[in-house]
Amino acid sequence: MSEGATVFALNFYSALFAEQLRDGRKTATIRLGDKTDKYQPGQIVWLTVGRRFGTRKKVGAAIIDGVEVKSLRDVTPREIQRDNPELRRHEELIEFLTNIYGREREISPEDTVTVIQFSRVDE
Repeated sequence: MSEGATVFALNFYSALFAEQLRDGRKTATIRLGDKTDKYQPGQIVWLTVGRRFGTRKKVGAAIIDGVEVKSLRDVTPREIQRDNPELRRHEELIEFLTNIYGREREISPEDTVTVIQFSRVDE
């Protein structure tokens, strides 16, 4: 990174993702809302694991391959699996997102999400 460059991170709350990130099984993340103002294809980001407002651990670096905004109902099974290899169905994704975002509000298939696809960069 050049001096003064802004460093962005894709942070994952669960340490369970650290291994999936390291071994390349997790190659996407599905975030609530439109994140196109923060992430763009070609951008280099840190992959980190840790709690919001807490200490985070850098797992590695990645390059953003694609950023797509869509309704949650339009997320493909392949995108769901790239986000979490344990999930297959929209109902499972909704439950998973509800657990991540807390139960601040109900998450529905009509919600807007951003699918961020990335590839690990070995350092």
